[in-house]
Amino acid sequence: MTTQKSKSNNSSTLSIAQLRAELKGQVIAPDDAAYDAARTVFVGGIDRRPAAIVRVADAEDVSRVVALARATGLELAIRSGGHSGAGHSVTEGGIVLSLADMRALQIDAPARTAWVETGLTAGEYTNAASAYGLATGFGDTGSVGIGGITLGGGIGYLVRKHGLTIDDLLAAEIVTADGERLRVDAKSHPDLFWAIRGGGGNFGVATRFQFRLHPLETIFGGMLILPATPDVIASFIAEAESAPDELSTIANVMAAPPMPFLPAEVHGKLIVMAMLVYAGDVAAGERAVAPFRALATPMADMLRPMRYPEMYPPEDNTYHPKVAARTMFVDAIDRRAAETIIEYLRNSDATMRVAQLRVLGGAMARVPADATAFAHRASRIMVNVAAFYEGPDRAAREAWVTDLAAALRQNDAGVYVNFLGDEGAARVRAAYPGGTWDRLAAIKRRYDPTNLFRLNQNIPPASGGVRD
Repeated sequence: MTTQKSKSNNSSTLSIAQLRAELKGQVIAPDDAAYDAARTVFVGGIDRRPAAIVRVADAEDVSRVVALARATGLELAIRSGGHSGAGHSVTEGGIVLSLADMRALQIDAPARTAWVETGLTAGEYTNAASAYGLATGFGDTGSVGIGGITLGGGIGYLVRKHGLTIDDLLAAEIVTADGERLRVDAKSHPDLFWAIRGGGGNFGVATRFQFRLHPLETIFGGMLILPATPDVIASFIAEAESAPDELSTIANVMAAPPMPFLPAEVHGKLIVMAMLVYAGDVAAGERAVAPFRALATPMADMLRPMRYPEMYPPEDNTYHPKVAARTMFVDAIDRRAAETIIEYLRNSDATMRVAQLRVLGGAMARVPADATAFAHRASRIMVNVAAFYEGPDRAAREAWVTDLAAALRQNDAGVYVNFLGDEGAARVRAAYPGGTWDRLAAIKRRYDPTNLFRLNQNIPPASGGVRD
């Protein structure tokens, strides 16, 4: 692939015309009308201008773009759905490899498996699988790309029933840093297969995944809104921990937004906006959610039988929130922790601020910690705190989330890599405790010794040695 050397910085500038001639996919340059939309990512406030955005057509295109980045030294951003909280889906002056046009999906309903290209979103996959009465668990947002959420682990509405997304990953097709196209699974390149199940985008570009599918015709679930008091919050977590594995919950403690189904006098008051999914018999699901309904008089109760894709609301493509956020694991949310959450929420003047509480356990916890690169199998509760902002408010919001996270911190020092922002190397290291980090660094050295794939929550290659 042709490049033109730059005398000023000894890197390379791209020949866009040659790039277009040699690739099947679309190449978007800075002077193209589609450029600004193509470089926009989900998170607001990120304004980076890549030298080129390549919407690859297939794995061969991916291999060529990887080879180009290797030859030129230009920074390479890999984009699936564009939801990276750290802005890793776009680069300043480098190349964006967008998988958005790689969307093929083949579902083998009798075998309960699916092959899917990584440009598809979680919502699109979930809708297609639901037509067969089947599902794979992803997260809680439909517009998230299949690629990113899977490589980081995948914690969502089916986590207690079926585990993480990676627990249903059977195989993958990967383009490595040397442009080689590999199929990886438990028998073929098992070290790489282990690493991509939680290790993020450090080891190559995932172009296709094979997933296991589970029967899931109907769920019982939806939204339940309760008043936020210390007793309600602590009791909600206690009920979620003792609930059957079929029930996964997300409790958002927040100031009530002006939603049309809430009375005006409730707007701005602290609420628990809970999302519940019972993946099993509808009657059993109604019994399972009864203790949550009994915690307080609900302000809104939208729990009902539904198709699983209905948990993914319609997406607004114009929504690009600016947010300061921290993620962590904790061992417990008792009344004292609940009081702390309420105190911080009351003392913030952010238009939207939230403490999100996800009880884990169940199927996720039954997988050995060293079975995949996601090593937090014993973590009990994930907490995400966030404050949204506009204009110059970022510093104040960052201070607030930092202080609240510190006030809630307990013995579990781990962190979920998919919810990390741009928080430094120590926080990335915390995502891979114990021997997990060393094992990942050794695999990185084998498959990406020059750290070509570095625009991510980066695991540098271990020193010494090269790929066999």
